[in-house]
Amino acid sequence: MLHHVELWVQDLTRAEVSFGWIFTRLGWTEHQRWNNGVSWKLNETYVVVEQSPATTGPHDRMRAGLNHLALHAGSREDVDRLTEESEANGWKLMFADRHPHAGGPDHYAAFMENEDGFEIELVAG
Repeated sequence: MLHHVELWVQDLTRAEVSFGWIFTRLGWTEHQRWNNGVSWKLNETYVVVEQSPATTGPHDRMRAGLNHLALHAGSREDVDRLTEESEANGWKLMFADRHPHAGGPDHYAAFMENEDGFEIELVAG
């Protein structure tokens, strides 16, 4: 089981809007908070979003490192509802021409990107 993931961001306030919205909507709860970061937890797994002074540049999902987080999002209807709400909460739908089957014909998901280039995949099922 995954213990935690830590994401370094350039703007904590902006990242907290997009990540905080999706984690909260998916049933995660705030776990920890400090001056430069916040985390959300679901069961035993948590995700940290931190504005670290050691960050050397913007996130680029196309470079070595984290490409995206895939999150269980409930039913297909839940994925559709979250997709509709996402733009008002800091996320933009990716691969719109193939949505909701951008991951293949048997995979129902929404791929979203926030302003800082972080990608999430909201998976049905």
